[in-house]
Order: sequence, then C-alpha cells, then structure tokens
Amino acid sequence: MGTNLRALAATVTTAGVLTTALLGAPPAAGARAVPALTPRETGTGNGTVGGDRLAGHGIIRPAGIEPPPKTEASAYVVADADTGAVLAAKDPHGHYLPASTLKTLTAVTLIPKLDKNRKVKPSDEACNVEGSAVGIVPEPIYTIDDLMRALLMVSANDAAVALAEANGGLKKTLADMNAEARKLQAYDTVAKTPNGLDAPGQRSSAYDLALIARAGLAIPDFREYISTKVAKFPAPKDYLKKKKKKKHRDGSEASESPAPAYYEMANHNRLLGSYKGMLGVKNGWTSKALGSFVGAARRDGHTILVVIMHHPGGFWEEVSKLLDWGFAARGKAAPVGQLVTPAPDPKPSSSPLAVRPSTTPGAADAGAAKARGEDSASKGAGATTPLLIGGGALVVLALGAYGLRRRRKRPGDADG
Repeated sequence: MGTNLRALAATVTTAGVLTTALLGAPPAAGARAVPALTPRETGTGNGTVGGDRLAGHGIIRPAGIEPPPKTEASAYVVADADTGAVLAAKDPHGHYLPASTLKTLTAVTLIPKLDKNRKVKPSDEACNVEGSAVGIVPEPIYTIDDLMRALLMVSANDAAVALAEANGGLKKTLADMNAEARKLQAYDTVAKTPNGLDAPGQRSSAYDLALIARAGLAIPDFREYISTKVAKFPAPKDYLKKKKKKKHRDGSEASESPAPAYYEMANHNRLLGSYKGMLGVKNGWTSKALGSFVGAARRDGHTILVVIMHHPGGFWEEVSKLLDWGFAARGKAAPVGQLVTPAPDPKPSSSPLAVRPSTTPGAADAGAAKARGEDSASKGAGATTPLLIGGGALVVLALGAYGLRRRRKRPGDADG
C-alpha cells in the first residue's frame, strides 16, 4: 500500500468500472473573511447534515411564503424544535467562533454527569478566569446547581472552569464535550474551552447550536436554568463579615445586621419577560466572534428555535422578528432541512476490512469535500473507503479528500 493515495483515488479501473475521486475546490476569489467549511457527510445526497439545501452559504428559505426578516448576522437558523424542521437558514454549516453560546454544550454534557447537590471548592485558577464572571472564590460553598445557574444565566466563565474541574478536569471535560457533539451529530463543532472564550481551532455553526439547544430543551434542569430571571448565588465569607449599619433619625447608630449569605444574579437574556413565550437559552459575545444568540420560545403548544452567529451589533429586535416569522411559517411551507436526531451508539463491526470514521475532535471535516454555492452544493466524496474483495476482482472506491482552504480566526477577547 505504498502507492500514493491521492494518485490511486484519481482513476482506478477494475472490471470495466471507473472510480474518480472528487476533490473539493478552494473558495472563490473575494470570499468573505469567515468561510463556511464543509460539514460531515451523511452518505446521502450531497452529504450535508440536515439536508442538501443546507450546504448553501446564502439565505435558504421556503417558496410560497414571505421571506424571513433581514438580519445582520452572518449565519442563522430558524427551526421548529418539536419536529426538527428547519424553516429557514443562512450559511447554517458555516464555521464561526461560538463565544458563550458554547456554554450550552457544556451544560448539555455535564448536567447528566454531575450531582446537582454536590458541593465543590473551585481552584484559584477557576476563580481568576478572564471575561464575564460570577465572582467565585476558592471556598467549598457552591453546589453544582449554583454553578450551572451562573453558567447559563450570567455567562460565568469562572463557573464553567469550576464545573470542568468537578467533572475530572479540563482535558476530560473537553473530551466529553466533543464526544457529546459527535453524538448529537454536531460535526461542525470543536470545543477547546468549556466557557466559549476564543481559542485556536474552536468553532461551531448555527445548525450545530440548534442541535445542542434542542437537546438541552429535553433536559428539565437545563430548561429551568435558562428560563430563570433572577436567582441567589452563595456569597463568600469575606462578604458575610461585612455588617450593614443603620442609623436612627437622630444620627445615632442602630444595631448592626449581618449581610445576606447570597448575591442576586439576573439572566442576561433580554427577551425573557419581554418576548411572549420566551423560554430562554443563551447569548454570547467576543470581539472576534461578535454577537451570537440561541433562543427558544413557545406559543400555542409549539416551540421555535432561532440561532444567530457573527452579528456586528444589537440583535434582540432581529431575533424577535425571526421568532415571529418562525411561528407564522411553521406548518405553512416545506422545510428547507431537518435537525437530525442523535447518532446511534456504534456497533462492533464483524468485518476486519471495515473502517469506522474517526469521531475525534477535528474530524468534523474529514472525508468530505465539495464546492458549495449560495443555495446548492456539488456532490462530495465518501469519507473512508474499504477495499472490497469479491468475484476475484478488487474494486477500489473513491477516497475522500480535503478541498477547502481554511482560514482561521485569531483568539479574541473575553466574553462580556
């Protein structure tokens, strides 16, 4: 097998059968600075997870109804969370920095693994994480429940690291998060941090964040955290030592009363309480990722999901309009795609020649290569092809190859 695989994949003729490997084309000249990379193949159509139409970069919408409202976001997905129908999208599989919306994956991964009543003592490292924080200290006063609320309500980067420590450490938690992403078929997603702070190689897509949010909505504790407007958070000892001094009208001091044993924290989701039926979920921002948001609302027994990524400014009104459009469009037009269900657990192969695709982080693009247009895509090659021996003839099928030039973003600033 010393033959160069690329040359072998180009043209092989066996028993009159010609197999040609399809190599992806590089982006066109003048393509935007945040390219959409190739999603994992599913083995049908052009291989795009969720349906062939979702391979497009541009706006993908159903015919016969009003188009979705305009948004400055570089990518978005509007979906029916109940049926999984994707109602409209823009660059749904484009790879972007997720910022704090990645915390939804942290929560979906760790909520089933950690006892919510367990007390933890964060490390000094966890207590000094940059960006948005809830102000934890290295004292054993926090439960997993407290930290999860801080993670999803106030986007606490310090709470995310403390939760990772409670799960056995950062390395293990990132492995668990990436395994969970593969299980959900969120193949565009690679987690490099538990809190979404920009890191080289970290990425997600609007489609993947919709998958992750949909999985979260199926978890009762997740639903409670994202919908909570105000909650109490444990205060450290130094805070408790402070006394509140009151004075009488004559200026004399009254008896001192102890400070409360908690802080109050308010959910960062501005649509909670202002948008009818808003369930919540998560927003995020860094200077490199720009604004991102995952939102879910429920009306008349139906739940609509909206995800936006790489938005340059205020997006709350645009998200509200996309949600309104989703409720109006649901059931009136053919879906443009589908939110897939979690992948089944792999079964051991009975054939020694079978090769199972890799599920390690970074394998999201492996074995898929195609040139993609605004609303359609050319067909890509298969992922990894075994050798089949039958009837005395050896048939070598096409080997996949990477065909897209990737341009990475630089690490950005802390999430606000």
